[in-house]
Amino acid sequence: METAQEGGRRPLLPGARTGREPERSIRRGPRRTPAELVAATQRDRLLDGIARTVAEKGYAGARISDICRAAGVTRPVFYEQFAGKDDAVLAAYRSGVRLVVQAMEQAYRDARHGGHWPAAVRAALAELLAILAGTPAFAAMLVEVEVIGGAGRAEREELLRSFRRFFDGAPSAPPGVVDVELVDALIGAVHLALYRRISQGAAEGLPDLLPTLLCVVLAPFGVREAAAGERRPAVGGP
Repeated sequence: METAQEGGRRPLLPGARTGREPERSIRRGPRRTPAELVAATQRDRLLDGIARTVAEKGYAGARISDICRAAGVTRPVFYEQFAGKDDAVLAAYRSGVRLVVQAMEQAYRDARHGGHWPAAVRAALAELLAILAGTPAFAAMLVEVEVIGGAGRAEREELLRSFRRFFDGAPSAPPGVVDVELVDALIGAVHLALYRRISQGAAEGLPDLLPTLLCVVLAPFGVREAAAGERRPAVGGP
């Protein structure tokens, strides 16, 4: 999987491609592909197959045979990579989350170059929404991972904790409000908004949430959404 934005391209999350694309086939014959590259290619194809199968059938309905069929690999190959379905789904989730957070961090750093925290928050949120909207199969995993149980909920909590880094440059919380508790509450609100939209099968429309999420995140710090880079017409204007 692509691990960073190159030339403006966004990372390829699990589910962005099909496992049966011709360019991802394994070369046979005397000049066959090295074993290490074969294993890496098969794993990438499986990650895509996992995300697509879970998005289509739900975690409970996804069978290992379905995943293998989507990835174009055999069951023995699956078990060379993963201990079982839970292990596979969690691996695909972690792989995609890592890429999403990396892309958000890059957008945040680029926007923070001028020292303007609200603009950096806007850039990170816009990147998050665009990436998930561009890969609905992976977006569905943000919902389905919780069906796994304790391990899935632990992954969700780890993801939410990782978002605290985007509040490092935030103004102080209002008097009487504990900074970390406020930040966690805001992150939880953002996650709930994403969860609801994705659960409704409307991941492609996630970018439409940006104004709402900016209002949620910035307002408690006394920052207007317009300060994050959104230009609004004056009252009574065109």
